[in-house]
Amino acid sequence: MDIMGGLGGDDAGGDKDADEQAELERLEVLREAEERRKEKHRKMEEERETMRQGIRDKYGIKKREEKEAEQNQMFEASSLNRKKKTPEELAKEAEAEDEDEFTKLKKHVGVTSE
Repeated sequence: MDIMGGLGGDDAGGDKDADEQAELERLEVLREAEERRKEKHRKMEEERETMRQGIRDKYGIKKREEKEAEQNQMFEASSLNRKKKTPEELAKEAEAEDEDEFTKLKKHVGVTSE
């Protein structure tokens, strides 16, 4: 019984190392395949982009990013779509208004008393 148990234990240890090695090799193959796939898709996208740019140049079409930037500028200029102010910005503006009113009052009082 001890002999069988001892032999089984050694085989399991050897199988474990072999399994780990096989798993590492499998993961390496998967990683390489994924890198090849990504490179293939990157090249295809570059080719598509050059074709798109040729069409844009031929017909005078702007890129979407440029259009979106122009639209964002138009939205920012519009009062309905402007960016909301943070409480800190509102507090600073209120403080500036109070200061302005105080200086106006101070100047007005100074002018009338002279």
